[in-house]
Amino acid sequence: MATIGQVSKAFSLPVSTLRYYDQEGLFPDISRKSGIREFGDREIETLKIVESLKKSGPEIKEIRQFMLWCGKGKKTYPLRKKLFGERQKEVEEQIASLTKTLSLLRYKCWYYSVAEKEGNEDNLKKKNLEDMPSDIREDFLASGLLRK
Repeated sequence: MATIGQVSKAFSLPVSTLRYYDQEGLFPDISRKSGIREFGDREIETLKIVESLKKSGPEIKEIRQFMLWCGKGKKTYPLRKKLFGERQKEVEEQIASLTKTLSLLRYKCWYYSVAEKEGNEDNLKKKNLEDMPSDIREDFLASGLLRK
């Protein structure tokens, strides 16, 4: 068993957030000793799922709905699977977007390193794709930049 302070520290969450989660019904079976919450393995696992779901976009009310489904047993497996499928799709889209952004950043870092070294951008503006290092060419193409 862990205290709310210990859990707060372990998850880098404010105590007020943990209390809010409890008030929202995310820890329906949490035990209390003299009014103090005791976080067991079940609550810790629940918190891991809640934090992962939060990072993927749903609001607390959707997470609370998931927790209610969990309490209703196996008949809600399709609903839970659908929720996680939607979250997975959203995260995959975020990753694709961030990957594209990272490619642009890598390309631009290379671009301005060369411009700084040469003192201008003149030669860079004349470069063909074949003139770029292969990894930079891949980043340029993945970034979605178009040359005019």
